[in-house]
Amino acid sequence: MEHIRVNEKIRLEMLKASMAQIIFETIDRDRKYLRNWLPFVDDTKKVSDTETFIATVTNTNNNKDIIYSIWYNEMFAGLIGFKDTDWMNKKSEIGYWLAENMQGKRIVTSCVEKLIQHAFQKLKLNRIQIKVAENNTKSASIPKRLGFVYEGTERAGEKHHNKYLNLKVYSLLKEDISKSFAT
Repeated sequence: MEHIRVNEKIRLEMLKASMAQIIFETIDRDRKYLRNWLPFVDDTKKVSDTETFIATVTNTNNNKDIIYSIWYNEMFAGLIGFKDTDWMNKKSEIGYWLAENMQGKRIVTSCVEKLIQHAFQKLKLNRIQIKVAENNTKSASIPKRLGFVYEGTERAGEKHHNKYLNLKVYSLLKEDISKSFAT
């Protein structure tokens, strides 16, 4: 699906090459803020790095990632999507990041909620997970708010700069959605 309308202020648009400049400019502008939790920030030094990322995830041979740009009041806000999808076992992980000036508007919560509906209804997935760095309490509040179950900690799950961070793993099953919110 090319576009997903989340609400009157937020829409998701399938990632495409023409977005490289605005994505890079956002990363570059918010570099200090984003690098706290996102290991790719230090490796994103020029627009071509973002172009390479987009080419990789939008490649027709890549059936594991479905990435959307987030637009809030028609301004670029960040990225969100399904990553490392396992179609045989009908499961995926939702990953996201948001520009610093877009924080505190419930943008990601609304987008994740919409992607949950999309995953279970359209993509016919059975399981969604969200992994969050152990001390990233803002990001961890999203799966908690949406009824995800905390499963445990993936020790040293992500290389971040010169150290490894533990990741908290949250999951939601298709059968859980009636307990958390209506679709």
